[in-house]
Amino acid sequence: MTRRSRAREVALQVLFQSEANPDRDPGELDGFLVRRLVTAPLVLMARQLVRGVQQHAPQIDARIEKTSAHWRLFRMAATDRAVLRIGAYELLHTDTPPRVVVDEAVMLAKRFGNDSSAAFVNGILGTILNENKEALEAALTPTPLTESLQEPDASET
Repeated sequence: MTRRSRAREVALQVLFQSEANPDRDPGELDGFLVRRLVTAPLVLMARQLVRGVQQHAPQIDARIEKTSAHWRLFRMAATDRAVLRIGAYELLHTDTPPRVVVDEAVMLAKRFGNDSSAAFVNGILGTILNENKEALEAALTPTPLTESLQEPDASET
């Protein structure tokens, strides 16, 4: 397991714990993270993942639910939910290569989920990735200059 994989794993554990016990002291969870990772760059990465997921939770959860046909978020296994949230956050809000994000999420799902978790996570994150690529390509597709300079028809005014 790479060091960055380890940071993702600890971020997953913190998100899982905070969802299972929302009244738990955030400082206690941060202490868990520091004890498990020790080195500053990995602690920073795990904190970024946890805080990023928490800050963007409504958007991330809506995207996961939209993508996971017939599966409401609350019905998903808690570990799958946490893995998907980390993966979606990384796909949508970081510059981590998408293939790395999906591969890492699938590995976490295999390690912490059930027999079908890896395929489930791969399918949902793959769909989010494809939708995101299409939206990005559409946003980056330039409008030909001649179209943008055409005068509106008299019937359109």
